[in-house]
Amino acid sequence: MKNFLAGMLAAFGASLFLLLITLPLLKRLKAGQYILGYVKEHKDKGGTPTMGGLAFIAAIIAVGLCAFGVRDGKINMTLAITGGFTIVGFLDDFLKVYRKDNGGLKPYQKIIFQFAIATVAAVYCYLNGITRLYIPFAGKSGFDIDWGIIPLVILIFIATVNCVNLTDGLDGLAGGTSSAYLLIFGIILYMQGNGSAMLCFIAVGALAAFLLLNVNKASVFMGDTGSLALGGFISCISVFSGNSLYIPIIGIMFVISGISVIVQVIYYKRTRRRVFLMAPIHHHFQMKGHTECKIVYAYVLITALVGIICLLFV
Repeated sequence: MKNFLAGMLAAFGASLFLLLITLPLLKRLKAGQYILGYVKEHKDKGGTPTMGGLAFIAAIIAVGLCAFGVRDGKINMTLAITGGFTIVGFLDDFLKVYRKDNGGLKPYQKIIFQFAIATVAAVYCYLNGITRLYIPFAGKSGFDIDWGIIPLVILIFIATVNCVNLTDGLDGLAGGTSSAYLLIFGIILYMQGNGSAMLCFIAVGALAAFLLLNVNKASVFMGDTGSLALGGFISCISVFSGNSLYIPIIGIMFVISGISVIVQVIYYKRTRRRVFLMAPIHHHFQMKGHTECKIVYAYVLITALVGIICLLFV
C-alpha cells in the first residue's frame, strides 16, 4: 500500500509541475479552446487554454516507467498505446487551434487512427494469450474467447475512447469520472493480485493534480489530447487484465454519454425532433438549469457507487 501511495504522490507532483510550466506556454501560444456558438452556457469559456492532457499523460508515462522499468510488456504496451491516442488527440486539438474553429480532424480520420491503434492492441492480446474474460460479480470465473478477442478489443477501444471523449464537456467531468473509475479499478486489480494496479493509482494521482486547475471555473482543458488518451488508457488496463466486461458497468456514465448521442442523432434523423435538449446528456442537464458542479458530482458519485458494488463481488 505504501508503494501505491508513493506512486500517486509522485504522479501528482510530476503532473502539477508539468501543468504549471505548460499553462503559461499554452497561454503564450494562444492555444485556446474554440467554443461552439450554440453552447450558450459556455460562452465565457472561449480562449481557455486546451491540450492540458499533455501534462498529466506525460506524468503517467514518466512515473509509470520509473515504477515498472521497461521489462513489463503489458505496462509498456499500455503506455505506448496511451501515447498513440495522445498523439491523435493532439493533432485534433492542434488543428482546432491553428484553424481557430472546432473542426480538428475529420471524423473518418479519427476513426482510421483509432482503428489502427486498437488493432495493434487486439493483435497483442491474441499473440500473448490475453483471451480470457473475467465475469463481473462472479469472482474470478471467466471464459476464453480465443481469436474472438481481436474484434472484441477493437470494438472496446473505439467505443471507450469515443465515450470518454464525449464525456469531456464540462469542467472536471471527464477527469473526475475517470479518476473514480481508475481508483475503483485499481482496487479491483489489487484484489486480483494484478501488478497493473500501481498504474491505476499513478493515473489517479496525475488526474488529481489536473483537476486542481480543471474544476469549475477551469483554468485549462484537457482537450482531445487528454480525453482520447484517457479512453485508451482505461481500455488498456481493462483489456490487458481480462476485465473488459467491467468497462460498461463501472464506466456507466461514459456509456450513457455515448448512448445519449446515438439516440439523439438517430431520432432526429427520423423525426426532425430531439429527445434531449442537447447531447451528450450532461448538456441536457445543464440546459435544464443544473450547475456544472452538481452534474460533475453526480457523475463521479454514481461511478464510485457502482464501482463499490463491483468491489463487493471481486
